This record gives sequence, structure tokens and C-alpha cells, in this order.
Amino acid sequence: MIIDFHTHTFPGKISSKVVRKLGMAAHIRAYTDGSMEGLTASMALAGADYSVNLPVMTSPEQVEKINSSMIQHRESLLSQGIIAFGGMHPDYPDYKKEIRRLRENHIAGIKIHPAYQNINLDDIRMLRIIDCASEEGLITLTHAGMDIGIYDRNYCSVAHILKVIDEVHPEKFVLAHMGNWDCWQEVEQDLAGAPVWLDTAFSIGPIAKNPATDETPYEEMNLTDEDFIRLCRKHGTDHILFATDSPWQDQADYISRIKSMSFTDTEKEHIFSENAVALLGKDAFR
Repeated sequence: MIIDFHTHTFPGKISSKVVRKLGMAAHIRAYTDGSMEGLTASMALAGADYSVNLPVMTSPEQVEKINSSMIQHRESLLSQGIIAFGGMHPDYPDYKKEIRRLRENHIAGIKIHPAYQNINLDDIRMLRIIDCASEEGLITLTHAGMDIGIYDRNYCSVAHILKVIDEVHPEKFVLAHMGNWDCWQEVEQDLAGAPVWLDTAFSIGPIAKNPATDETPYEEMNLTDEDFIRLCRKHGTDHILFATDSPWQDQADYISRIKSMSFTDTEKEHIFSENAVALLGKDAFR
């Protein structure tokens, strides 16, 4: 089984427009049109059994509406292999009630994105959200490291993450992009082995240039295969989650790339599915 722990979709009517805008801002290519249909088609081509769909709340007004949609469509999405997460914004006032509502409706986790929410991960508003989600048994998945669409500063640095771990001790804390995108040395030195999960999204292989732009500022910034394998093993392959960041990377290429690496069969089973199943729990699949 293969579970992609980090994917994004957008409402069908605007998906192409949103993907085009984000791709231009980041100078990268999209591999689907950003719709749910685009994701399921990509999964079928790649041989992925499930994808975790992560909404990003860019304003507090979006929280209830998007979460309600995830709850309403959870079962129908699951029948297509899509595991719906909720989301939270640091300025949403009644975060405890909303996180409890997600848990009561069998949503396994939430996505937060410090860069798009213009807040450091260790801000008290974020700490409260992560702590509440942990108390309710929910996974918190955060963007970690630099964001290529907002390349002004690191809103979720290794130092921020270590503070969260020290103060909150979240039980189900997932760091996207192998712990901190474009800060690989800090991850290997200071974060590897910490009680967190790292997802592999947008961390290996080439970064394809957006065909509408001539700029390729991030071409050499992903991990080499050798560095990726070393980091996975130093952190522990039992805490690595296969993920792509679709539509921003090609699911088929990612699966093929990791399958060809010198991991053992047991390590590959952990990375591709077993770690995700253990973290999500059985309820996420029914």
C-alpha cells in the first residue's frame, strides 16, 4: 500500500486559476490542475492507494466553512482514496470547540501553515492550537522551513520547532518537507531523532520550472538521494511519511524515485504506508 501524506486540492471552479497563480509566484510547475479529479487521476497513474488532503486556511473566516466541507464529504472522499484533514488559523477565536468538532466527526488531523498565516510557529496562538489538537488526539501537520512562494523569512525554523516540542510535547506532530525545507543541515544536526514525524513532500528530485517563467531559483535546493537516505535513517525510518506535495510534485515520479533508492524492503514499507497507518489510526480508513 502507498499513502501520500501531503497533497492539496482546491475547489473545482477555481482550482486551475489558483494553481496557475501559485505556480507563477513560486516559479514552479504544477503536475495536476489542483482539482480533486486531478488528484485522483494522478493517484491512479502513480499507483497510490490513499492521499491525505490538506486545506490551508489563509484567514480565520475560512475555518468553519472549509472544515464543514471536509466533514460533510469525508466518507465520499474516502471512497476515492482521499483522507480529509481539517485546518486551523491562529486568529480563529474558538479553536478548542472547532478542533473538538473535527475529532467528533472523525477527522484525523489539521494542517497549519505559518508562512501563509504570517506567524511564527512558536507564537502562543500556534502553541495553543497544537496543544489542543494533541489533547484531542489529532495530528498536527505544519509546513516547515522556507516557503518558495513567500521567501522572506523562515516562519517555522528548527529553533521554533524545538521550542514547540519542549513546551507542548505534541504526541502526533508532523513536519512537512523533511523537517525544514532548505535548512537540511540544521535538521540533520539538531532535529533528527526528535519525537516528530517528517514527511518527504517537495524534498527530493528536481524542481521543475514553471513554463511561463524563465526563473529557476530553487533548482538545486532539494536533497540529493544520498543525503535523503542518510537523513531518513538518522531520524529513523519508522518516523518518515511518504508525501509529495501534489500538485507541486509528480506522485508517479516520487514513488518510482524512492522505490529505486537503497532502502531495505522493510524501510520502504514503513515509509510508504506502515508509519502513516499507525499515525492515522484505523478510524481514518472507515
